[in-house]
Amino acid sequence: MTREVPFVRISTADAVTTLELDSPHNRNALSSRLMAELAKGLADAAADPAVRAVVLGHTGKVFCAGADLSEATGDDPTVGPRGLVDIQRAIVDCPKPVIAVVDGHVRAGGLGLLGAADLVIAGPASTFAFTEVRLGLAAAVISLPLRPKLDPRAASRYYLTGETFKAAEAARIGLVTEAAEDAQAALKAVLEAVRLGSPQGLAESKRLVNMDVVASFERDAQERVAQSARLFGSAEAQEGMRAFLEKRPAPWAR
Repeated sequence: MTREVPFVRISTADAVTTLELDSPHNRNALSSRLMAELAKGLADAAADPAVRAVVLGHTGKVFCAGADLSEATGDDPTVGPRGLVDIQRAIVDCPKPVIAVVDGHVRAGGLGLLGAADLVIAGPASTFAFTEVRLGLAAAVISLPLRPKLDPRAASRYYLTGETFKAAEAARIGLVTEAAEDAQAALKAVLEAVRLGSPQGLAESKRLVNMDVVASFERDAQERVAQSARLFGSAEAQEGMRAFLEKRPAPWAR
């Protein structure tokens, strides 16, 4: 019997659990299976008293391409958005600091994982884009953790244009914590500092810094899920996603 290759590589060493997105066939897109494996890894790390921090990383040149568009249709259009709400909230609610390390491309829903993380280190190969607007969609569910953190003018620009930007700009607008020439060296320094914190001190400090993000989830999650489901089910977005999958311009592109 062949064992399934995991979509999330999980390892624990030196009081740190590392969760690496490893689903190259769809550029680490947020499939239901990848999100389930990620949720399991987070839950196990949260329950392990020996774990002081969680690192969220990736293999290959892409951190996360966003929603798995092959799963974007179904009887219940809220399933995908609710799944993304749940995995973002799991990152926020994890009592251990979650540190995302990116040295590749991040698009659309993948940006929600960064928004939910406590710290984000971006290497020189990192690029970012809110591509939803070009597909007939909007950055609905990922706004729950991101809007409390992003510079408002920058959010307007990148939500509306879908432009690609790099690590230094991502740091300037609050999407990432640090733009680093050597992401692994920067991660090592952060982890050395985190290991000096007590478990209680880390958990309670995380609760404090995430107060606005939690309030965003409590206040707006249902509305953002409904908005996302409505957009994904629209004729315009269906055409936009088909154009993307077929590698052709959307009919409204000029």
